[in-house]
Amino acid sequence: MTRDVLSELLRDGENSGVEFKRDSVTPEKLAREMAALLNLEGGVILLGVEDDGAVSGLRRDPKKREEWVMEVARTHLRPGVIPFWETSEMPDGNVVGVISLPADAPDKPYKAKRGSAWMTQVRVGTTTRDASDDEEMRLYAQSRRLLYDHKPVPGAMLDDYDMRRLTNYFRDIRQQECPELADLEGWSRLLVNVDLAFEDRGRALPSVGGLLLFGKDPNRCLPQAGITAVAFGGVEKDYDIKARAFLRGPLVSLFAPDDDPYRGRYPKLARSFSEPAAVIEVGVIEKALDFVARATDVEGFVDRTGRRRERWDYPLDAVREAVVNAVAHRDYTIGGTDIELAIYPDRLEVISPGRLPNTATVEKLRLGYRSLRNDVIRDLLTAYGYIEALGLGIPRKIIAGMHDHNGTDPDLIEEESRFIVRLWKERESHGDRG
Repeated sequence: MTRDVLSELLRDGENSGVEFKRDSVTPEKLAREMAALLNLEGGVILLGVEDDGAVSGLRRDPKKREEWVMEVARTHLRPGVIPFWETSEMPDGNVVGVISLPADAPDKPYKAKRGSAWMTQVRVGTTTRDASDDEEMRLYAQSRRLLYDHKPVPGAMLDDYDMRRLTNYFRDIRQQECPELADLEGWSRLLVNVDLAFEDRGRALPSVGGLLLFGKDPNRCLPQAGITAVAFGGVEKDYDIKARAFLRGPLVSLFAPDDDPYRGRYPKLARSFSEPAAVIEVGVIEKALDFVARATDVEGFVDRTGRRRERWDYPLDAVREAVVNAVAHRDYTIGGTDIELAIYPDRLEVISPGRLPNTATVEKLRLGYRSLRNDVIRDLLTAYGYIEALGLGIPRKIIAGMHDHNGTDPDLIEEESRFIVRLWKERESHGDRG
């Protein structure tokens, strides 16, 4: 925020979207104001400012200011948020902290901690108060107007996008013209129009789906992004771990365009169901497949024609489908919880946070039912060739793939807060464990 804009806010005083607070404000009171603004149309909290607009300045250790604000937003708000934080020095040397909160925050209603209780807050003019039952119900309804992956990411800006991947997507995957890298206004319009950004008071903010697919570091603002992959030495989850990896970054890979003269130097990857592609940098999906390839065995054999072939513990198409379904359909409103990829001596499991979306059931999935939770992510993964448009990945690639591979039937299990795809290494181990 420029000094001129800040001076104008101070001159105009508090309103429905602007709140002044001393730096000595308690975490509970700061959280109340954050929750109220998030539940209205966003706004800014100016920290180090008196009620009359006089600047008293920040008094905390400069190294602790941001940490304190983020801790309040994480532990005194439900759900926790990551606001945009910046500071601005006034002509008299006093420093003002600026906490910016987005206009359409993803998880309304927001509640602030009060003792052991959590209270929904609303903003009425310059006043913050507890929400009535009717007001709280309206906030729940507003939250459901947009699918979660369409919504803006608190604390994220367009700078958080990897512009190489965005250019790769529009130019090489969609095969359409896109703005020059320096044309920020053009990029803002384009990303808002395709639901990869959300317009908030004239600014384009990354959407959840956009940041997961194309962010430089999605975990900075979305701690629930990514996969935890573990290979266990025994058939139970314990401390006998052979390998572990925390798979972070954008979901999709950065591909070399078809006309790249250096295309031959890049490794090949099955970008679509029939077309291999050259990969410059791998995404989370490919990192997961690489982990499986390293943590499982491959057996060489000679087929009936005398040609030497390889047989993996699991068909990679089935593993790939399970991983892609997890990143496409998991419940990203469940914060701080990764997708889990677990490999045991007798089975492989992909565990996705959240129950099945909408009216989906296990039996419907086995027959090719198409469920919808994150349509931005689903549509882009379809464009890249990760997802079949017909929605038949589970019956064709997982169920039929495992039948052809070793005659086992994969387990599809819905539990209270997660969905599990379990692939069995051998028919015998499947039978022993039921």
